[in-house]
Amino acid sequence: MTVAGPETDVRRFAADGTRIFAYGTRETDYLAERDPRLGEVIAAVGHVERPVDPDLCSSVIHQIIGQQISTKALATIWARTQAALGEVTPGSLLAAGEERLQSFGMSHRKAQYITAFARKVDSGQFDLEALRHMDDAEATAALCTLDGVGVWTAEMILLFCMERPNVLSFGDLAIQRGLHMVHHHRRITPALHRRYLRRYTPYASVASLYLWEVAGGAIPGLKDLAPKR
Repeated sequence: MTVAGPETDVRRFAADGTRIFAYGTRETDYLAERDPRLGEVIAAVGHVERPVDPDLCSSVIHQIIGQQISTKALATIWARTQAALGEVTPGSLLAAGEERLQSFGMSHRKAQYITAFARKVDSGQFDLEALRHMDDAEATAALCTLDGVGVWTAEMILLFCMERPNVLSFGDLAIQRGLHMVHHHRRITPALHRRYLRRYTPYASVASLYLWEVAGGAIPGLKDLAPKR
C-alpha cells in the first residue's frame, strides 16, 4: 500500500529556526488509527520537535561521538569540535588529527574511528552522497562498513540526517522502554519489535519520536514494567 506524503501542516523548523524532523497530521492520524494507545500519547504530547542535521559528514561524526555517553556530554564535545574546527568536514578532521580530536573530550577509539572515516571520504573510497539514493537496508549496510558504525548508529543517521520515515530501532533501549510503558510489555523480543514496525509502517520514525518522549517521562504516571536487569 502506498501512503501519500505529509499534509500541508508539516513543520520543518522550530521557532528558533532549528531544522526539525518533518511530519504532520497525516502521519499522526495514521499512527493513532493503527495504535490507539500511541494515539493517546500523541494527543497528550503534541508536536515533537527533534533537531535534524542534513549534512551527512557532520551527522556521522555526531553519532559516533554520541555512542554510550550522555546527551549533555555529547553536546559539550560537539560544541568544542565545532568551535575548534568550524565546518566539520573530512579535510578539517584530518587536519586536526587524532590527538587534537581527543582533546575535545572524545575517546581515543572514537578519534580513530572518525579519522578513518574522514580518510575514506576524502580519498573517495566511501561515497557519502550515494547513501541518499539507497533504500534503508542498503544505506544501513553501507554505513556499517565504516569503523565504529553499527546498526543503531546507522539507523540514527537515517532518521536524524536523512529523515527517512520508517525507522524503529530495535537496538535503541529508549524505544524498547517506550514500548514497555505504552503497551505494558515486560520484554520486547525481535518478533514483537517486528510486529510494531509492521503496525507503524510507513511512519515508524514518527512513532519513534513519541516513544522517546514517553521513555523520557513525558507522560506522568506511565511506568516501565520491564524486569530490572
